[in-house]
This record gives sequence, C-alpha cells and structure tokens, in this order.
Amino acid sequence: MARSWSSTTARQGNSRTTDLETGANLGPVLAGPILRHTAPDSLVLWLATSEPAELTVRVFNGQESLLDRPVTGSEIVRLRVGARAWLNLLAITPDTPLPRDSRLEYDIGLTRAGSDNPIWIRDWAPHLCPEGKERPGFTLKSKLDRILHGSCRRPHHPARDGLVRVDEELQHAEQLEEVPALLLMTGDQVYADDVAGPMLHAIQCVIHQLGLYQETLEGAAFSNSRDLTSVTTAYYHRDELLPESEFNEDLTERFFGGVRKPVFTTANAGNHLISFAEVIAMYLLVWSPEPWPLVTATEPVNDPDDLARYRKEQATIDDFRRSLPQAARAMANVPVYMIFDDHDVTDDWNLSALWETTAYEHPFSRRIIGNALLGYLLCQGWGNQPENFRELIKHCQTLFEPENGQFDLDKATQDDLIDRLFHFQHWHYSLPTSPRLVVLDTRTHRWRSERRRSHPSGLMDWESLTDFQHEIMGEDAVVVVSPAPIFGVKLIEMIQRVFTFCGKPLLVDAENWMAHRGAASVLLNIFGHPRTPRHFVILSGDVHYSFAYDVRLRHEQNGPHVWQITSSGIKNQFPNSLLEWLDRLNRWLFAPWSPLNWFTKRRRMWISPRLPEGREAGERLWNCSGIGDVRLDDEGAPTAIRQLDAGGGGTVFHRRREN
Repeated sequence: MARSWSSTTARQGNSRTTDLETGANLGPVLAGPILRHTAPDSLVLWLATSEPAELTVRVFNGQESLLDRPVTGSEIVRLRVGARAWLNLLAITPDTPLPRDSRLEYDIGLTRAGSDNPIWIRDWAPHLCPEGKERPGFTLKSKLDRILHGSCRRPHHPARDGLVRVDEELQHAEQLEEVPALLLMTGDQVYADDVAGPMLHAIQCVIHQLGLYQETLEGAAFSNSRDLTSVTTAYYHRDELLPESEFNEDLTERFFGGVRKPVFTTANAGNHLISFAEVIAMYLLVWSPEPWPLVTATEPVNDPDDLARYRKEQATIDDFRRSLPQAARAMANVPVYMIFDDHDVTDDWNLSALWETTAYEHPFSRRIIGNALLGYLLCQGWGNQPENFRELIKHCQTLFEPENGQFDLDKATQDDLIDRLFHFQHWHYSLPTSPRLVVLDTRTHRWRSERRRSHPSGLMDWESLTDFQHEIMGEDAVVVVSPAPIFGVKLIEMIQRVFTFCGKPLLVDAENWMAHRGAASVLLNIFGHPRTPRHFVILSGDVHYSFAYDVRLRHEQNGPHVWQITSSGIKNQFPNSLLEWLDRLNRWLFAPWSPLNWFTKRRRMWISPRLPEGREAGERLWNCSGIGDVRLDDEGAPTAIRQLDAGGGGTVFHRRREN
C-alpha cells in the first residue's frame, strides 16, 4: 500500500551507490546486522538495507564451516519502508544444531543487482568485526553465567554511551567464563518523546535521502507528515502543533508533557517523534553509523535561544555519533534481547485510565503512539521471538506493499494495523535458558485504578500476573526482567504517592510496582508461594541510577532468595546532587530496622541494600552511565553484581555484613 519514488536512479558500485538526485554516498546496509535470538536451532539477525540484495549466510566454528548457503525465502522477511530502505529479519534454521560453549563466527553476504559475487561484512561494515577477526561472532552459552543489562539510552545526554563499554568487555573476553551469555536492553532504548533538535534535523535528512514513506495525519495543524519540515516548530516546541481547543489543552498536558517535572527530571516531551518515517530514521541513526553521512551540516533554526540550544546539543550528538561504530559492533557480537518501557513509545505511556482515554481518543496522539509502537515492533520486539509476531508482520507487509503508484502509506490500512498493535497481547516473552529468563511487559497489561481514573494503574493486571506465576512455578531459579524495579527506593516511591494523592501523578513519573494496591498484593504473594523459585534474580532499569538489594521474606527461613538488581542508564544519569540527598534521606528513614517500613506495602519483606564500592560510607545508589554486569553460579544465584561505567572503571555492589 506504499510506493517508492521512481524519479531517482542509482549507479551500481563496488560496495556503495550514489544517489544522483542528492549526490549522497549510500552503502548497501544502513544498519546492522544486530544479533538477536540465538539457540542451537535458530539464528536471528536484523538489518536494514538500501536495496533488496540476495543474502548468503555463513557460520564457522574455528576453521570448520557449519553453514554456507543462500538464505531461503522462508528464512527472511523483507519490509520496504522507503524508496531506498528495507528492513530485513533473518531467522536462520541451521542444517545441524549449533554447538554450545564455543565461539562461533557468522557472515552475511550480499549479492547486488548486476553482480554474481557476494560482498561480506568485512567489505561493507568492517567496524562490526572484532579486532583481529574477519567476522563478527558469538557464543551460545549453556548457562546464563554472565549477563550484561541496562536501560535508558538517550543520545543527547552528555554521559558516555554504555554500549561502548559492552564492546570493550567483548573485546577482552578471551576465556569462556568471561563471555557474556547475552545483553538485555531493559527499556528506553530510544527516546521517541525527547529528541534533540540536531537529531530531528538528521532524521529529516535520512527521510529525504532514503525516501521513507510519508503518511496522512488527522487532527493536526497539517494533513501530511511531509509538512513537518515546513512548520516553524519542526525542531523545537512540537507540543504547539496541535490545533487549539479545550480538548487539546488536556492532551498537550497529558501526552506531550506540557507541564515540566521538577522533582525528578527537567525533561519534557515537547520534541516528540510524530510520523512513522521519523521513527524508522531515528532507529537507523541510533543503531548504526552508516546513515550519518546522509546528514548535512545545516543549522535549521533561527531563534537565538533555539540556536544556542541547538549548538549545545549538536556537540553532544557529535560525540554520540563518533562512538556508534563501537556500539554497533557490540550489538553484532552478543545476542541482544529487548523490551520496551515508556520512552520507547511516549513518556508515562498508559500511566492511568485517564491518560489512556485522553491519548487514544484523539486521532493525532493515537497515530503518534501507534507509529512509535510500530517502530518498536519492527526494530526491537520482532527479533526477540519472531514466531510471536507472524500475524502482525503479515499486516505490516500489507501496509508496505506498492499499490497504484502511491508513495504515502494508506491511512485506513495504517489505522487498522495500529489498532491491532494496541490489542496485541504477547510483547512479553521467555527463554528456556538455565536459569529460565522471563521478560515482563509492564506497559500494555495495566491494572487500572478502581478508585480514581487519574490514579496510576498497576504495572500488570491480575491475569498477566497469574500467567507470570504459572510460568515460573516449579523452577529452581529464574531471571526476571521488570523494566521498573519491583523493589525500588522507598523514599522516592513515597514522594510519588504524595503527588498521586494530590492529583498530580504526571509531575513525578508516579509509576512503581507498589503504587497500585492490587498489583502490589498479587506480586508480593508470588514471592510467598511455596513453589516459587528458590533463587529469584530481578533485573531492572528505568530510574537513571543503579543499585542492588538482597530481599528475603521476614520470618521465613526457607523462603526464596531474591535479588533486585537495577542498572540505569546506558546513556543517561540522574541529577547528581539531588540523588545524593535522596539517597541520604532514604538511608535515614528506611533502613532495614526502621519502623517506617511497617507502613509500606513491602512490610513482609526484609530488604537489605548492597553497598557500592568506591562511594562514601553508607551510600547505596550509583550514578554513572554504563552497563550492569551480573555473574551467576550453577544454581542461578549472583556471585558478583557490578556496574561497569561507560568511561571505564565502575563499582561492585557488596553485601552488607550482618550484625
């Protein structure tokens, strides 16, 4: 239902083409490959290409060739999203099972139109090959003995990129026990609701150069996404794009974040991605260095304040761009699994029943949310468990099929697909690893407040929590990914509760597991069930600081051992001075022996914070961008909990000595 432009032709070259209309140098691959789901019987790779090349796959174990053949039609799905842009998911079924606990190398060959010889990763993306290696590689670990995890990668934050540290760890992992089993990206891999002006300019350049499909918009001040570059608020103040009306004032406040959040962050969502083309361009730019040569050096703003902001953000974006080859290499050399949190779609996504009504009943905001969720499906969720998304992908193929010479997405087909996305029930997933990995969807199965529609919803409803309990019952050990910490910093949760009571949950991101009585009760009962796993590792992100807690049931000597391990952000940080005060106050008010604990929903749990090495005496929160590193023993219990700083160094979270 979409058609590419036919007025632009391309010249074939050795490994790059030149767009004759713009003169831009365009390589055959725009992003990837990103290594996704891996198992002895499955190898999943995601990549974006500028042409529909024929693909060949190779897999090696040392010098032994395990696989060397063309990718079959049943092993690849191609989605054309622009005149010169295809999204490709390869789900390779090896001819024989891949071995475990050995370093395997893989290669993707592209045979371009007019050529009989494939070009390999070393030819078109040499930055993805580890030092001294001809190809990317990975190890299928028989146990989850080392897990890297993190959340919140915001390109225009001045902190360094934690994915660079992942790359450094992979480069230095020579022994089997040093090789990470997988990388878990636990939410906010992109910030669709908070985009820097220079990044929006880069996005528009990529849309133009690749001819990404545009769309018809309803309920906005303009009727087509193509007009986004012509409005005065194209690069800042996008919250002003809604037509003026009483309804839209509510929408602006709840959806675009017209009110700032002074308690925990100064960011708002005034620079939101809008069109599907913008979302796809954003993913290409944050996953890969390849699209960046398409970006011009123009400064597209004139207002003095906006120009000063633009230039400041440009310096940070330039640093981000320089580190992208290492970030891309990291994601090509370790299995990567992802789950959304709110910023992958929009800030405070599905916060409350009132938020849902306000956002989903307006056609403009509904389309914005739907486009971001469609981008998540195609660039993140799809690679976790491809078989879960077959029906949705069929509808995507219908949307992107050329028809009647059009090059805009068909509005009715796009609206239908977005409706299906909003009703999709299987974003969560699990892996039959040792220990079992269970990844929770805490965004689309909300338990709406029965007291007031404006109160925060529970992060999961009764049905989804029951399904979660059934999945883990009988396991000896389990690793659970909950984007928001199940056991968070109590003082901050108390502040959120106060703002919710005052009717202002949007001011402080009042989303935590304990904010909803029903969800909190059901969740805590799971830990007390006699068949719950003996070892229960919870990996979280979201909060822009890192910490680790040891959690036990009070008065239960044989109860489960629970570890809450939080790593955030990959490229984001909490305001340091504010965090130090909150950390200090929380220690005074909610120490394990404090009677105030009896006034919380977690009164049945004994929570003992671990102490990060290198912090001042008693401090429990670590505030530096990077990546979490958890080592597990054969029984699934942590032997070491670390936070690896993006700039080098880091900390170890030490268990408190019992008096």
